[in-house]
Amino acid sequence: MSKQDFVNIQNLSEDTLLYLIRMAQEFEKHPNRELLKGKVVATLFYEPSTRTRLSFETAANRLGARVIGFTDAKVSSVSKGETLKDTILMVSNYADVIAMRHYIEGAAQYASEVAPIPIINAGDGAHQHPSQCLLDLYTIHQTQGTLNNLNIYLVGDLKYGRTVHSLIMAMRHFNPTFHFIAPKELAMPTEYKLYCKSHNIKYVEHTAFNSKEIADADILYMTRVQKERFSDLMEYERVKNVYRLTNDMLADAKPNMKVLHPLPRVNEIAYEVDDNPHAYYIQQAKNGLYAREAIFCYCLGITLDDVLNDKTIIE
Repeated sequence: MSKQDFVNIQNLSEDTLLYLIRMAQEFEKHPNRELLKGKVVATLFYEPSTRTRLSFETAANRLGARVIGFTDAKVSSVSKGETLKDTILMVSNYADVIAMRHYIEGAAQYASEVAPIPIINAGDGAHQHPSQCLLDLYTIHQTQGTLNNLNIYLVGDLKYGRTVHSLIMAMRHFNPTFHFIAPKELAMPTEYKLYCKSHNIKYVEHTAFNSKEIADADILYMTRVQKERFSDLMEYERVKNVYRLTNDMLADAKPNMKVLHPLPRVNEIAYEVDDNPHAYYIQQAKNGLYAREAIFCYCLGITLDDVLNDKTIIE
């Protein structure tokens, strides 16, 4: 059987995405199982993470696997000069699958090319975040009942936001209309607008952010302005608080509209919004567990039929 990586969202077909969503639905019903009993999962995080790392590790534990790895490359042999290739090859001796986050774009792809075991991309620089994308798709489907023909508003850091880049590529199958709301310094990169054009994805660009501008949204996807991606901190200071969502701005929202955010937030969503019925970002983060359980199974050859017929469910 060929090795099954989970590195680039654009390589996944519509059928595969819907298959993974279906699998995640089963894990939401029964997250505690022993489908990965006897397996070892390695989590290699070269960048800080809370939700992604903890949800990957929780997913592994809830499926019966053991977890090894590091949360800071400084405590590994990387600090001694070990190359990414050597780290991946060594860890492959001890684990059945590796989930890795790296600050260099393309690092996960490179790791997948040298590793004898499956690689899961837990975020690579400003490039992609495919596991976050799957949980976003799952959340959109969960709240809207479909992925088709939706108005999706992406707000904030569209230049460095790997979550929005991944979402654009994954949604190409479902006829979305995207609205890009960002200051010019953080506008959607040209390469992703060209991607939209080449895949007949409709999009509109805005700089205004107010209740009237977002009134037609089905999904309002807020993003943090990522200080760590800026080489010029003065530029960061200019744009960090440009767009902030408050309850007043949701007054004209459609009944079905949900506010999503990959988290962590800083100032872009006021805390008063947390109790608004449109707020869904905490539930969205919870869905990361079910999506990442599905990803582990996908990479380790466990099928939807295996999940449906599983006798190891722990209530």
